[in-house]
Amino acid sequence: MTQTLESLSVQQGDSATISCKASSAIDDDLAWYHQKPGGAPKFIINFNAGMTSGRYKGSGYDYDLHLTISNVQAEDAGVYYCQQHEATPYTW
Repeated sequence: MTQTLESLSVQQGDSATISCKASSAIDDDLAWYHQKPGGAPKFIINFNAGMTSGRYKGSGYDYDLHLTISNVQAEDAGVYYCQQHEATPYTW
């Protein structure tokens, strides 16, 4: 899994989109995690269990998948990771 965007600056209240690229087709078997400064990664959304969860919305399929966060707040700061679970071992 490849995430090319190293940082993103967004104004509070705007939307932000983060992308993840897979080297092989993974259908929608993708999860996103959010790690706040000083904390552990926390699960936020699983694409194949529903593409929307609160302010988080998933999109894309197979090779190119995206996470959009609407109405960005200060609490959204941190690092976002994607993890495929199409095949073991699950990879980030």
